[in-house]
Amino acid sequence: MKLPKHFYLRPDVAEIARDLVGKSLFTNTNGRVTGGMIVEAEAYCGATDRACHAYKNKCTDRTKVMFDAGGIAYVYLCYGIHCLFNIVTNSEGHADAILIRAVEPTHGLDVIRMRRNSDSRSVNLTSGPGKLTKALGIDLMHNGADLTQDQIWIEDSGITFSSDHIVSTTRIGVEYSGIDAFLSWRYYIKNNKWVSKP
Repeated sequence: MKLPKHFYLRPDVAEIARDLVGKSLFTNTNGRVTGGMIVEAEAYCGATDRACHAYKNKCTDRTKVMFDAGGIAYVYLCYGIHCLFNIVTNSEGHADAILIRAVEPTHGLDVIRMRRNSDSRSVNLTSGPGKLTKALGIDLMHNGADLTQDQIWIEDSGITFSSDHIVSTTRIGVEYSGIDAFLSWRYYIKNNKWVSKP
């Protein structure tokens, strides 16, 4: 049920981001499996997108993992506090990635609540990119992890959404990127309460 490697190797990062909505993200840490349905994702294209860390194919110590073949994790530290989880796409040499912004938790809720130091089932558990990584135990050690293996992976649960149920809009926090701030490369499930910012 894991997504095959070729799913990630396609050249259209926005199309892949849209296709990831409704898929399920899982982690296995010390035998503790946690996971949830992806309800919000954002696409970034390294060659042409001013909002991307690898804009104009800029390769640094942080972004070099983005130039590997798709199907691996790109995890970076935001504001020195939050680890953010991205999925590298496209073929080797093309620095495209998809930020997973929110999931609806479905597996390991007890572990998720423990990691988030919460006893509630509130959307606050995973309704944001920093929240979901903490909830699922994703950190910098997952940077470069193969998403077809057993540490962190994505499954097709058979859930599909019509175009009427997927919102396509501008991304969050990329106002600095000029005209690229207006790209409708953020996708989320309409009326889903786990979305970070409907």
